[in-house]
Amino acid sequence: MKLDKEGNTTFFEKKKTELYQELGLQARDLRFQHLMSIATRNNRIIMRMEFLKAVITPEFLLILDYRNLNLEHWLFNELASQLSGEGQLVTYSLPFEFRAIEAILQYRISKLQGRLNTLQPQILETLEALVDPKLLSVDRSKLHILLQNGKSLSELETDLKVFKETILEILDEEELIEELCLSKWTDPQVFEESTSGIDHAEEMELLLENYYRQAEDLANEARELRVLIDDSESIVFINLDSHRNVMMRLNLQLTMGTFSLSLFGLIGVAFGMNLESSLEEDPRIFWLVTGIMFLGSGLIWRRLLSFLGRHLEPSLPPHVPAVLRKSQPAAQRVEIKNDLKAETFGLSRSTLTNQ
Repeated sequence: MKLDKEGNTTFFEKKKTELYQELGLQARDLRFQHLMSIATRNNRIIMRMEFLKAVITPEFLLILDYRNLNLEHWLFNELASQLSGEGQLVTYSLPFEFRAIEAILQYRISKLQGRLNTLQPQILETLEALVDPKLLSVDRSKLHILLQNGKSLSELETDLKVFKETILEILDEEELIEELCLSKWTDPQVFEESTSGIDHAEEMELLLENYYRQAEDLANEARELRVLIDDSESIVFINLDSHRNVMMRLNLQLTMGTFSLSLFGLIGVAFGMNLESSLEEDPRIFWLVTGIMFLGSGLIWRRLLSFLGRHLEPSLPPHVPAVLRKSQPAAQRVEIKNDLKAETFGLSRSTLTNQ
């Protein structure tokens, strides 16, 4: 698909050998992999944006193999109008290659932004359902959804990293930025305008820096989502450990109660061995022995529970003397002052120090 400066489009099929000979390129220049790169060859800009493959010249933009990439909507409804000057690009006053590069970079950033906008509400909704403290168990379907979203987020972070690295490689080399300004070297009039005040190299650098900052903002948002996922995993593990500790404590209490009953149950076992004595003839002995068994079991169980609670409760923090409190670090004093400033803005220095 070929688009010129006025947005006119033409379609044709051509062999690779004929194409790179016509463009003055080599065969390896049109060997596109599913990577991202921006390179110049023989006054041609070759852009690889994963599945999008483009060759930019000072006169036209060439999109290769566009039929199988689901790019028809963007190519027909947006790209043609952007190149003809009807879009929202900021490079209409600059040569054609600026518009083509900006349109492709804008498309790439919009796709990455769309992926992030799709993932963000799904991840937040899943995390809100998983971190609910009222749930005694974790919904495995939510964990499966979170796993898939986390994988998609990792892929998005990788794509953003590749995008930033590709642009940063060009920004670090002044010669590469100069080579991207095709019209500066092919049109003498453009070169004269460039030397008279319009530096196209600086314009290209600003254009690339703009999209680098946009990619950096998207990467920061993706990084915040990653931090939320990690923190939520920690909270889920803490909740599960808390519920597990409750069950273990209940199991331990029941075990101690069973031990207490079994210990005083030996009295009943002793009386049930058909030993002849004068005690079994008295009807009050049965109630006395039963009362002693239950009372003794209750006292032992209570004693074991107090022992358990005394050893499981967290210890109190050590007492800090007043001298140490006065000699607290300066960083803590600054932090306390900042907190106080948030509460009452108009306090004096002496009041802050006293508080």
